[in-house]
Amino acid sequence: MNYKTKSLILWIATIIFTVTIALYQRITGPTYPKSGKTEIAGESIKYKFYRSHGGESDAESKIFAPDLSISGLYKYKKLNVDEEWIDSEMKRDGDYLVITLPHQPMAGKLMYLATLQKDGQLYLITTEPVIIRFRGGVPIYVLVSHALFMFLAMLFSTRTGLEAIIKGKNVYKYTITTIIFLFFGGLIFGPVVQKFAFGAYWTGWPFGQDLTDNKTLIAFIFWVIALIRIWRNREKRGWVLVAA
Repeated sequence: MNYKTKSLILWIATIIFTVTIALYQRITGPTYPKSGKTEIAGESIKYKFYRSHGGESDAESKIFAPDLSISGLYKYKKLNVDEEWIDSEMKRDGDYLVITLPHQPMAGKLMYLATLQKDGQLYLITTEPVIIRFRGGVPIYVLVSHALFMFLAMLFSTRTGLEAIIKGKNVYKYTITTIIFLFFGGLIFGPVVQKFAFGAYWTGWPFGQDLTDNKTLIAFIFWVIALIRIWRNREKRGWVLVAA
């Protein structure tokens, strides 16, 4: 198999792998809505409880319950704060019952539980409280730029690692490309997103212990080391594999 064919196959595999990982990280992340369905008196009830909210408005979550005899209650409190639960009643909006949580400062968190009732019987929707984190509004162009550069960094990181494994001719070029995308995605647009969302550009080392910031910094350092090694000797692919 010639290099061109092998490279095409590796690019296809890289794209599939990167998209799969990105989707998996998205749906298993702590901010992805908690959704599901339950059954009340033979009727299917669907819900989606949000775990992240941006902007200055209150946060809303909805439960699809077209049966008008079903009503809802919910309670909420600040996370890790010694205070009493605040009880409230869901408001009906057509076929939906709506939970409204008051706006919180940037990075503020609330935990909430929802209960439905029909004919005097109560139905707890989730056994554990749902935690929602509030953030400031992020301009769409900043968010899209960050997401795009980080996706491309993941894509080229994987492809560079595969290129090193097959001892291909483009390891050095792909390494540079990976660093460029990671720099703009993680060290330029990443802090800007965080500033809009939580009021601080950087909360990782040496200013804090934010895991995402620290992982980005470590990844960038490893890629810079890999670039230096491969620049000095194109056969030294070990650091590329470590960074990838």
